Order: sequence, then structure tokens, then C-alpha cells
Amino acid sequence: MHVQEWLDSVPAIAVYATVALVIGLESLGIPLPGEIVLVSAALLSSQHSGINPVVLGACAVAGAVIGDSIGYAIGRKGGRPLLAWLGRKFPRHFSEGHVATAERSFEKWGMWAVFFGRFIALLRIFAGPLAGVLHMPYWKFLTANLLGGICWAGGTTAVVYYVGIVAEDWLKRFSYVGLAAAVLVGLASMLIVKRKASKAQEKEPEPVGAGE
Repeated sequence: MHVQEWLDSVPAIAVYATVALVIGLESLGIPLPGEIVLVSAALLSSQHSGINPVVLGACAVAGAVIGDSIGYAIGRKGGRPLLAWLGRKFPRHFSEGHVATAERSFEKWGMWAVFFGRFIALLRIFAGPLAGVLHMPYWKFLTANLLGGICWAGGTTAVVYYVGIVAEDWLKRFSYVGLAAAVLVGLASMLIVKRKASKAQEKEPEPVGAGE
């Protein structure tokens, strides 16, 4: 909620830049909430015409692909010592167990690990640096990275954007229906009360004269 409130308070260009930067840094290997920022920005674009969802999706894809590529280059140069250093700096994300799990995924699935890793939080952080450490051919990495970035970033933006529009439209219709229902309930209640009051008045005995 705080992320969306902050994004709502800055210009559209700052939203595009923030999404690209956060996703890029996450893809590079720094554990940041890239998915939360992207979902919040896409939801915001469905509510404000100032944020173009196509531009937003393009910025997200660019951040993902460029960040992963930089992470790949750093991992290829840094090798195993880099993973050990990251494990000391970020033990929660780069523990030996997490590294071993990600490495088994890469050895088993290769390019598919890079592609599907974009949709999994842990592998999204590992994909670039680990592919470099394992010396995956760059053309394979780039192909999987580009396709994964387009499907994840572009797909997430599109789905959240259209869900936001549908939800907003549904809420508007619901408010109109709710208003109409409230009016009908109010009128019905008034008629029922009035009818009961009339019946009670008809049943009331006539007063007896003083002389009788």
C-alpha cells in the first residue's frame, strides 16, 4: 500500500524510471521487491490516464533484460567467490541451500531455468549472476532472458492493468446498484410502516360517549 501511495504522488516519468530501476537492480542480484513495484504501478495505470501501460510494460521489460545481462556479466567475472560474498551480505537470499537449489535448476533445465526463473522470486534474483558463474553461453542466456522478461513484465502489466479496469468498472456499477437497492428498500420500508399504522388505526375501538 505504501509503494502505491508513493507512486501515486510522483510524475509518470518517475514511475517509469522507478519500475525500470527496481526491476533492473533485482534482476542484477539485489533482493528488491520488483514484482510489488510492477504490480502497484500497473494497478495505478488502470486508475490514472497519465501513466501509459504500454510504456510502463516496456520500461519493466527493459529493466528486467538489462539488469539480468549486467548480473550475468558480474557473475561470469566474479565466479564462485561472488556467490560466497553475496551469501555473507544477503544470507537470507543467497544462503548455501538457496544457491544449491538454484544451481540444480540451472543444470537440469538450462535456458528454461532462466525463462521460468523470471516468474519465481528466488530464481529471479539468481538467474543473471548464476548463469554467468556457470558460464552459460550468452546467446542462450540472452534469448531466454529476453523472452522471459517480455512474458513476465509485459504479461504482468497487461493482466493487472485490465483487471484493475474491470474491477473499477464493477465497483462503479455496484455502487449504482447499491444506491438503487437502498432507495427501493427505503420506499418499501416506508410503505410497510404506513400500512401497519393504517391497520392499527382501523382496529382501534371507538371511544364510548360520556352519557352512555
